[in-house]
Amino acid sequence: MNDAPPASRSVVVERDFPWPPEKLWRALTQPHLIEAWLMKNDFAPVVGHRFNLRGDWGGVLDCEVRLVEPERRLSYTWDFTHEDPAFDLRSVVTFTLEPTAAGTRLQVEQVGFRPQQKQAFGGARAGWARFLDKLDEVLSTED
Repeated sequence: MNDAPPASRSVVVERDFPWPPEKLWRALTQPHLIEAWLMKNDFAPVVGHRFNLRGDWGGVLDCEVRLVEPERRLSYTWDFTHEDPAFDLRSVVTFTLEPTAAGTRLQVEQVGFRPQQKQAFGGARAGWARFLDKLDEVLSTED
């Protein structure tokens, strides 16, 4: 599923986790767990549901659920409106879970960075790595 405009760039991050897909799915879809590793939110795993992600930095991302395949794939828009339209971001984030012998491989893909959005692109590359570190911490303590 690629809803990005032409000539856009994407960030792809993969990580192997020692837990089954259902455990990762809970962390990707339950608001209190999403808050623990990503941001405050009013998420619901329902296609068409509009929600916000609220960062500690004061920013708000406007999102809409696009795809829900339990324990397999989750996708939503990830839009940020800036006072300077050159910094507006219209993107789509897709989480893909693949069972492995040792647990689950999680792929996160964020598509839709315009070529001139070097700062946002670099921020997403570093940000997703940090978010997945936090997700690992949350999963380590979650039953």
